[in-house]
Amino acid sequence: MAFIRQRSLAQKEAILGWLLVFPWLAGFVLLIAGPIIASLVLSLTAWDILRPPKFIGLTNFHDLLQPGSHFWQSIKVTTIYAFVSVPAHTVLALLVAILLNQKVKGLRLWRTLYYLPSVVSGVAVAFLWQWVYDADFGLANWVLWTLFHIEGPAWLVDPHWALPALIIMDIWTFGAPMVIFLASLQGVPEELHEAAQIDGAGAVRRFFSVTLPLITPVVLFNVTLGLIAALQMFTQAYIITNGGPGNATLTTMLYLYQNAFQNLRMGYASAIAWLLFLYIMALTLLVFWSSRHWVYYQSSTDRKGEQ
Repeated sequence: MAFIRQRSLAQKEAILGWLLVFPWLAGFVLLIAGPIIASLVLSLTAWDILRPPKFIGLTNFHDLLQPGSHFWQSIKVTTIYAFVSVPAHTVLALLVAILLNQKVKGLRLWRTLYYLPSVVSGVAVAFLWQWVYDADFGLANWVLWTLFHIEGPAWLVDPHWALPALIIMDIWTFGAPMVIFLASLQGVPEELHEAAQIDGAGAVRRFFSVTLPLITPVVLFNVTLGLIAALQMFTQAYIITNGGPGNATLTTMLYLYQNAFQNLRMGYASAIAWLLFLYIMALTLLVFWSSRHWVYYQSSTDRKGEQ
């Protein structure tokens, strides 16, 4: 009888566990797994929403990978944007975190001010920088002329300056990685700095020999999240330039949006989504693979990242 009661109790606990996890499972199937599978199926069809999908196999992928496709231009723009903005974004966030880790007056105020741009809506930030980049009345050109007597470019209508303008705008919102870096800096044992200082190491030497190796896992975290976000950049390009001028800021997400909701080529857009997913996954795995050579974990005896 005791065995039966114990088994009955285990069954009740199992049922209760499934009931508690059911809302998450239902949301995952309906809102994540379902749309993922649906997009994979749609990528093999021609569908304009108005008529039923027509199966065409791998034609969408074949058309996307043709040499003259705008898809390659979008990948080029997205890659340049990510490979320039993410390192600059990360380095600036780390430098500001180092400054905010010092004992200075009004430290809480400074931390709030530096973090503030990251909590502002992306749409609001885009409109703000659209004014900053105005060729005639913008703040950027006014500063260049007033301080350096340099005539600023037409930022958003010049194909050579439109993408750098978006990159600068992205670097400005470094608050989130800055806060993470700040937390990691405060977690570095002070006795290690004291030991290095006794050995005669200066501030720069202590940073590169003590602080930086210990926060490399956080560097990996910020770089990975930043890379994934940069490769999906959409809001700035859509609001400020809409991919122009001359497709100079045509990101892959914007190209996907144009095909899906402007041209009603849902199957084609789904194929773009899957190619972008594979591209992001490949770059992310490459970053993780490289981390064995430069990420240091305190629980390991080497710098290969193996615990």
